[in-house]
Amino acid sequence: MPDNILMDVLIVGAGGHGKVVLDILRASNQHVPIGFIDADTSLAGTTVGGLPVFGPANQLPRLAKKVKAAIIAIGDNRTRRSYAQMLAEQGFDLINAIHPATSVSMSARIGRNVVIAAGAIVCAEARIADSVIINTGSVVDHECEIGCAAHICPTVALAGRVRVGEGAFVGIGVKVIPCIAIGEHAIVGAGAVVIHDIPPHATAVGVPARCIKSPAITAAA
Repeated sequence: MPDNILMDVLIVGAGGHGKVVLDILRASNQHVPIGFIDADTSLAGTTVGGLPVFGPANQLPRLAKKVKAAIIAIGDNRTRRSYAQMLAEQGFDLINAIHPATSVSMSARIGRNVVIAAGAIVCAEARIADSVIINTGSVVDHECEIGCAAHICPTVALAGRVRVGEGAFVGIGVKVIPCIAIGEHAIVGAGAVVIHDIPPHATAVGVPARCIKSPAITAAA
């Protein structure tokens, strides 16, 4: 399909993050958002941001006959990844929402179903996998690798060559020094300063960040 043809897009998730994604799509003017899907059945028949909420996921087969593109606007990492798989299996083309007020290097590689919010910076040779959120004002420096369905929260600063595993959650305002690895499905609490690797499935908080929950701590307890 030629790049200058706008595609109708369905947004999955009508909550706060859905409103952000709607704003990004409207600002970028690359696609035409036409409405929402949301698991909250009480929203069915209402409007969000001037667009209809069609109902829960059981409406997808009907909508797939008319709409070919979608994006998942759900903050929870596991849920976002699950919906992405569901929509791909139903034949939807998963698109990205990248705000025009961002800086994304031409050498960065961006997957599908990725949200990059206003003010974010993605630097040279960064690798952003599918279903990632790079939230407002975050910095992903050179050669960082962000795994599938990870969430980089607002104003996070990742120095060069940081690796964030799939499904990891890096909280608001976190700072990470160069060459650190944050394991898959790890959680880094708001405002932490990470100077050592964070193991998979661990929770780390503080300045400097320390693990307060991890498989190793659980086993030792």
